[in-house]
Amino acid sequence: MTINFHDEQNKYTYAARSADQGWIELLRPYFEHKPEIALDIGCGGGIYSKALLDLGTNLVMGMDFSESNLEGARDKCRAYENISFVQGNALDTGLPDAKADVILERALIHHIRDLDACFKEASRLLKAGGLFIVQDRTEIDCLLPGSENHIRGYFFEKYPKLILKETERRYSSPAVLRSLAQHNFEIIEEISFWETRRIYHDIHDLEQDLLNRTGRSILHDLDEHELRALVDYILGTFQDKQGKQILEQDRWTLWIAKRL
Repeated sequence: MTINFHDEQNKYTYAARSADQGWIELLRPYFEHKPEIALDIGCGGGIYSKALLDLGTNLVMGMDFSESNLEGARDKCRAYENISFVQGNALDTGLPDAKADVILERALIHHIRDLDACFKEASRLLKAGGLFIVQDRTEIDCLLPGSENHIRGYFFEKYPKLILKETERRYSSPAVLRSLAQHNFEIIEEISFWETRRIYHDIHDLEQDLLNRTGRSILHDLDEHELRALVDYILGTFQDKQGKQILEQDRWTLWIAKRL
């Protein structure tokens, strides 16, 4: 039962948290010149649209293919006058050439089957010298073992059947670099980064987040019985965390490139 991004019940699943401050500080050196316009393509709940403003961008447009996601984003960002949201397709946005100074595509490309078409469109939308930030998990990122911080790793230990589903949609770093080079991008830096996903008050807070499948599309491949068994499996590793905060992190790869 793959997640339905258009379901009204899922409209807040990618809008329920804030961007990691470590992510913002990691990217701050690239925003010294205060870009005028940034596009957040695949914006989900608008979490990183807000972060782009925090980095000094003047105007941000978030785009997502799911109107349900955008409803959640508009609700969560209603206090931000400099953010707008529009429904659209990352492969054919319909936006003007050379519109943006910065494009962010975070957690997008694993949903895209035609990576070249995606990067070709980004190249068209960026001004010469513009910044392109791509963030996603490679297969290596996904299959790191579970730990008290890397909770996602337990999903695949408990249910190896999820490994193929997770890895077959992931691009390797060489594939991303090759496609960027083919579409007029010069690589500035490739970064492996542990990003804080959330700090839970206690294991019961973690339990509820997992049972709600919040922001975890892979968990929609489990039925209710399987999900409950997974949560019990994970909580069993956290018995010494009773009454304590839990810091969850995910490992990502960022490719930072300049439009030639």
